[in-house]
Amino acid sequence: MNKKQIIAIIALIAAGVLFGAFVMLKDNSKGLADTAVAAVASEKGGHEDAKDHADGEHHGAKDAGKHAEEKGHADKEHHADGPVKGPHGGQLFTEADFGLEIVLAEEGGEARFRIYLSDKGKPSPPTAAKVSVTLNRPDGDKQEIAFASEKDALKSTVAIAEPHVFEATIAAQRGNASFLFSFANEEGKIELTDTQVKSSGVTLQTAGAARIKSSLQLPGEIRFNEDRTAHVVPRVNGIVDSVPANLGQLVKKGAILAVLSSTTLSEQRSELLAAQKRVEFARTTYAREKQLWEEKISARQDYLKAQQDLREAEIALQNAQQKLKALGANPSASGGLNRFEVRAPFDGMVVEKHITLGESIKEDANIFTLSDLGTVWAEIVVPAKDLDKVRMGGDTVVRSTTSDSQAMGKVTYVGSLIGEQTRSAKARVVLPNPQMAWRPGLYVNVELTASEADAPVAVAADAVQSVNDNPVVFMRVPGGFVAQPVITGRTDGKLVEIVKGLKPGVQYAAAGSFVIKAELGKGSASHAH
Repeated sequence: MNKKQIIAIIALIAAGVLFGAFVMLKDNSKGLADTAVAAVASEKGGHEDAKDHADGEHHGAKDAGKHAEEKGHADKEHHADGPVKGPHGGQLFTEADFGLEIVLAEEGGEARFRIYLSDKGKPSPPTAAKVSVTLNRPDGDKQEIAFASEKDALKSTVAIAEPHVFEATIAAQRGNASFLFSFANEEGKIELTDTQVKSSGVTLQTAGAARIKSSLQLPGEIRFNEDRTAHVVPRVNGIVDSVPANLGQLVKKGAILAVLSSTTLSEQRSELLAAQKRVEFARTTYAREKQLWEEKISARQDYLKAQQDLREAEIALQNAQQKLKALGANPSASGGLNRFEVRAPFDGMVVEKHITLGESIKEDANIFTLSDLGTVWAEIVVPAKDLDKVRMGGDTVVRSTTSDSQAMGKVTYVGSLIGEQTRSAKARVVLPNPQMAWRPGLYVNVELTASEADAPVAVAADAVQSVNDNPVVFMRVPGGFVAQPVITGRTDGKLVEIVKGLKPGVQYAAAGSFVIKAELGKGSASHAH
């Protein structure tokens, strides 16, 4: 073998070595790439089923052990405990071959539980197991729910009352095997932190026993106190000489309201004067005849006649005096026999005046109305259905419809007759009126205390809100509030009795509860089953 052949052989060997090295490097690179792809695929497949899961809705209580080895994982890498969704849209629980799906569904305006059973992932008849559910509500109320078979499911025998915020325990018995599952439901919860509650102005109070005064509010009107109101008439006819009193003037008892010139009064005074003269003459005659009879000068018959004439003259004088007194006239003739003075019968205000200077008036004309406004009447219109709630002597609060004025009073009269047209009766409250603030004709609202009773559970009046035309109280629960439906009873305007729906000792939103209602209206708490 010559030198050229040897060099060619060495060149071929070197080329083969280089080619082999190139092939080996290429295969190794491909293997590493395949390994990386497989690893990525494995990582992706391991979490493919969980990519849509939220932290609060993954596995049920029985499935929680499957990820026990992952308890050291970060939140982004682990799924929080929670039941998975079943084929009917409910929460699915499984243990061994047994499966149970529970759904809270709305039917005919009522919410009820439906439970679907399964065995090894396949549907089972509802008779395959006996199931019961225990609900623990935020107010401490505990409710046992029984089920009955209906078609392919078990249906709760009672409706599930709102709010649907509770912790539930499901007990199932299949043959000799027992199963226990639990879950929490927070449908309708309005989430608010303590800081948000404080900043929004919501105040918290605790429901408890209270004494409630049941009140009744009725319309009324201020009127004159008729017991202290006089319609002044002159009692004699005549011509008006002067009218010292003016409309709206406060006058004292005996003050002159008007002066009349009356011929009738002049005749009465003349009769009085004549009677006085006859009495004087008869008294003198009687004295003389008595002396003559005692001295045996005149007969006894003359003495007795003089005595009779004196007695008749005295009677005529008394009659004339009584006539003037009945007219309210002064017996003295100062200022003339025909002068008649109309005087105030008591202290009061001239509220009406129907007399003018020079006017001719009759004896029965209503020339003045005088009223003592130191007290007034609040006259109430009482419907027939409320008559049994209005009692004599009952306490009342009278409030003006045009101002902030109010006064305390007592019922002094309740009418026993019902009007044919109005089908109502009248009641009356006497009000002191020292400052003349209560003016006749003013409309008022009269609040009467109908009854007083102890309420086992009561809340502040502003805590009761209306949701879907039903009264609710926003009950405090961890992390927020729930709209607790209630049945209300008596109220006094400040407190409201809770007949049903709330227990003593429960915290609720009082002042500012409308803020929570607004949050509920915004849809911050979804209401879907």
